[in-house]
Amino acid sequence: MTTAPGQALLTITRRPETVFAHGHGSWLTDEGGKRYLDLVQGWAVNCLGHSPELIQRALAEQSARLVNPSPAYFNRPMLDLAERLVALSCFDRVFLASSGAEANEGAIKLARRWGSRQRGGAHEVVTFDHGFHGRTLAMMSASGKPGWDQLYPPMPGGFAKARLNDIASVERALTPATVAVMLELVQGEAGVNPADRGFMRELRALTTERGLLLIADEVQTGIGRCGHAFAYELYDIEPDIMTLAKGLGGGVPLAALLCREALNCFEPGDQGGTFCGNPLMAAVGLAVVNEVCRPDFLADVRQRGGRLSLGLQAIVRDHGLVGERGTGLLRALVLPHDRASDVVAAAHALAPVGLLVNAPRPNLLRFMPALNIDDAALDLGLDLLRQALRETGA
Repeated sequence: MTTAPGQALLTITRRPETVFAHGHGSWLTDEGGKRYLDLVQGWAVNCLGHSPELIQRALAEQSARLVNPSPAYFNRPMLDLAERLVALSCFDRVFLASSGAEANEGAIKLARRWGSRQRGGAHEVVTFDHGFHGRTLAMMSASGKPGWDQLYPPMPGGFAKARLNDIASVERALTPATVAVMLELVQGEAGVNPADRGFMRELRALTTERGLLLIADEVQTGIGRCGHAFAYELYDIEPDIMTLAKGLGGGVPLAALLCREALNCFEPGDQGGTFCGNPLMAAVGLAVVNEVCRPDFLADVRQRGGRLSLGLQAIVRDHGLVGERGTGLLRALVLPHDRASDVVAAAHALAPVGLLVNAPRPNLLRFMPALNIDDAALDLGLDLLRQALRETGA
């Protein structure tokens, strides 16, 4: 008698009983030999697909040289990655971390440290309804996911909420204690909701006028996901602080907090972490950034994003769905009912080839394929999606 997998794991989510054994590019294979076309890629983490040679090589070469000398010392990959990110962006300083939540916590700490020095102790941060910034206590409180700010009471305070694309709601949320406004330029967990260009221009102008910091959470949108190195480039604005993770490591745990020189105000000991800036992860990040942030690679991402969008629009027309939306290769399909989880299950069960998609909302499917997915795999994914929709009557 076989035992269901996961009996020794703490229950944190519902998982199918599939156990994956290996992956390559856009494909995963389970222990039974069934293949799955993966349009989730670890929630936009595997920007170059599963187990790319570039990452294998970076890990092998760096692990043979130096793994972790402690964050108390410099190492060459740490320095090189920081310099590369500065050269690509509008920022001057970089702090390397291991997860998006950790980077976002660092952004709040930095804003509050700056507020204590430059704004008379201002510490409140305006965030947005339906936003998502991570699963630490503070980042759950900062997030706008319904009920999250009360899940583990007492929760950290200091986060006021506004509505995305509603500048008046931001103005109402501001107080003399406000130090910053923090948002995702595309709300991923909320269902791929992009900020409007006009709203972002107004928000940048408002924060500048009031002397507030603008923090861009680009954990999901950064490193090519939206067809540019960073999504803020789409809006013709420059934030004061930005956070990165997910695609930055291409599958390994790596994150970054970037800021302008004027915000370089941590005192020694204020911020850190055992694995922050370790050379093993930094070497991978540098290899990933150098590959993804080439102009020709980013142009291809924009082309593939357009192809995926057109394919999803055709599915909307043929199946009578509500619509599709997104930016680059971060896209969503809106259903006319709350049966997205049924479609996910049906897609997973397809034979002989399964399809992996994500349902962040009951009526919505999200797509985050590898940035280098080829046209044949994209078209196959759309065909498999149509099959799953038919099988569920969706």
